[in-house]
Amino acid sequence: MAEQTPKNPEIRDEILDEVREETPDERMMRERLERLDGDEKIPTVVCDGVDIVYRVNGTGAGRGSATAALNRMFRRQQTEKAAGVRKVHAVKKVSFVAYKGEAIGLIGTNGSGKSTLLKAVAGLLPVENGHIYTNGQPSLLGVNAALMNDLTGERNVYLGGLAMGMSREQVKERYQDIVDFSGINEKGDFITLPMRTYSSGMAARLRFSIAAAKDHDVLLIDEALATGDRRFQMRSEERIRELRATAGTVFLVSHNNKSIRDTCERTIWLERGELRLDGPTEDVMKEYEAFTGDKSDKKAGARKAA
Repeated sequence: MAEQTPKNPEIRDEILDEVREETPDERMMRERLERLDGDEKIPTVVCDGVDIVYRVNGTGAGRGSATAALNRMFRRQQTEKAAGVRKVHAVKKVSFVAYKGEAIGLIGTNGSGKSTLLKAVAGLLPVENGHIYTNGQPSLLGVNAALMNDLTGERNVYLGGLAMGMSREQVKERYQDIVDFSGINEKGDFITLPMRTYSSGMAARLRFSIAAAKDHDVLLIDEALATGDRRFQMRSEERIRELRATAGTVFLVSHNNKSIRDTCERTIWLERGELRLDGPTEDVMKEYEAFTGDKSDKKAGARKAA
């Protein structure tokens, strides 16, 4: 287990020793993980008191002017307040441990920090305080598969597969399965058209299908299952179960309460950047629905994509 470092323990420890000395807490965490045997659950992601802060420029006087922008660039010694920088505390002291084989739902009202936390786990955002340790390589759906709108769906299948570390032969072998899984061609030969002609739902389904073609140590999914019809959602849920069976961990962010219930046995509820509740999905969902007044799960089918 390391903080965005190689999986090989010897290489990891050498790098940590070169960069900085371990803190007592980090040493305790490492020693505990080294003592794990086959009977214990294996952690894949550890968030330890994680704070994530966005800094927004241009909140002072003259914030929209070119002069103000130049002042912020060249006056390096001025304080953030004087420079008109506002801090937005997106995630506040969040701690949890995710284990191998788990599917974990992330829920919360809009702006609660769910997507921000996923990006930090994927290593795409820095943390202000605390630490994120990962055992394996996290893959954030829709980011690691770097698709291009001007290319056809076919070309993007190859591009996305190669970006995830698959060989050209592996992509070719799984190509038809990826297309069939996405359902892109059910209403025509869309896979040969540029992705800019796709609806948002079609693009999201293709991204999920590409990402799901490879086994992941940690797969982070942001709202992908809210797209498509029930058949696609059922295929996606089955694939997530397969990923868990191959020793992966899956995080699912969704406003679709039914998808969370059908897919995840554990759920983490974030509200205003803080961890409100972490536990069995049904227990957490009951509290969340009481909080939002959404007991009938009205959102479950609200967003349908073509």
